[in-house]
Amino acid sequence: MERIYIKDLKDRIGQEITIKGWVDVRRDQGKLIFFDFRDASGKVQGVVLPNASQAHEVGSKLRPEWVVEVQGKVNKRPERAIQKDKQNGDIELEIFAISILNEAETPPFDISNEGREIGEETRLRYRYVDLRRDRMQKNIRNRHKITQFVRNFYTNEGFVEIETPYMTKSTPEGSRDYIVPSRVDKGKFYALPQSPQQYKQLLMTAGFEKYFQIVRCFRDEDTRGDRQPEFTQIDMESSFVAQEDIMAINEKLIVNLVKTLYPEKEIQELPFPRLSYKEAMEKYGNDKPDIRKDKNNLNLLAFCWVIDFPFFEKTDEGGWTFTHNPFSAPKPEYMNNLMDRKDIGDIVADQYDMVLNGYEIGGGGIRNHTAEALKKVFEIMGYTPERIEKNFSYMLKALSSGTPPHGGLAFGLDRLIMLLQNEPNIREIIAFAKTGEGRDPMMDSPSEVQPEQLLELGIKIELPKK
Repeated sequence: MERIYIKDLKDRIGQEITIKGWVDVRRDQGKLIFFDFRDASGKVQGVVLPNASQAHEVGSKLRPEWVVEVQGKVNKRPERAIQKDKQNGDIELEIFAISILNEAETPPFDISNEGREIGEETRLRYRYVDLRRDRMQKNIRNRHKITQFVRNFYTNEGFVEIETPYMTKSTPEGSRDYIVPSRVDKGKFYALPQSPQQYKQLLMTAGFEKYFQIVRCFRDEDTRGDRQPEFTQIDMESSFVAQEDIMAINEKLIVNLVKTLYPEKEIQELPFPRLSYKEAMEKYGNDKPDIRKDKNNLNLLAFCWVIDFPFFEKTDEGGWTFTHNPFSAPKPEYMNNLMDRKDIGDIVADQYDMVLNGYEIGGGGIRNHTAEALKKVFEIMGYTPERIEKNFSYMLKALSSGTPPHGGLAFGLDRLIMLLQNEPNIREIIAFAKTGEGRDPMMDSPSEVQPEQLLELGIKIELPKK
């Protein structure tokens, strides 16, 4: 008999059907055995009556999390037994036969609640069980809905989704790279991308004009609640645009996403208010202010833009470094300052951050699209001509080949979903997350590798002396 998903049982009243899934709850009352069954689409209650001898015999052995195939008839519940607040609360499955597809060991923890009282290390070690709980199912399924919405939005706006490499070149800017040794070129390394920043600019050089990607990024930095060693960005870039164009299309994306997928949530102010970096620091003491008027309202979303960031800031050694990334352009009125390398501390970048409830959820900028301007940035940062040539020659050549003015933005997808789902950290909305220290207790990684693997790569491990 054809398998029916539990969500569709309401359309099968009076019919004999087959479902497949997990035993969610078992309540043995002797002559009657009640079950809640669960599949990917939902839950339903079933009952084994005394005359169903096979189902009674098998049902008396079943335990939670066993995988089963169940045959039965969909009946309407008596009026007094209807549970209007539950899925399938007005129907019940009269069970005729049960087949055990797989038994299960006793679960390591209870999955009938939200699981917040369970230690994170334990939850991550048994993540395949933890993900069965309702809250985690909703988080991951809503993540899918969000990414699908984003793809459709940008596509309808004329953007092209293009994949960029995961094995790239290590460059001396941003956070610490994760590096990958080359077996063929011993002593040389790839780096995992901290973002597709340079690739997406090269795609503008290539003439695609409108690019987006939902992309995995990697940064070897200390983790915290809203960071992971690997994380996901919604990345976009567009040619022949100014700051207003990028801000407008991405504000439109977020407003439409919230209204479509989270209609219960209230956006505090439209259009999103704008604060200069200086205003944010003076009024709130940071550049990602929480401007909610009622911080006790979980469904209140207070978006804002922070703009007019300083381009450079002093290093501890007294030199200059960038505040966001070195590929940004100054605002047009400060371009002469950049090219003449004067009043460097006063240069304002053509950069913008989108902030939600005290978290930066997206940031971007208009880029330097000429080789001369980009070179000046690296010179201000103290790079020698040899270092600029070694690390960025390909980028400078590309910009010299006819690159249009362009700019873009990247959203932290994990952080955005965390806030929309009212979760305390991004590990709650990542299917197979790592601990705050960057470990995977389930896979037991990072882990040692075989000596012959290191030999092939020409690598020798020297552990620090204790």
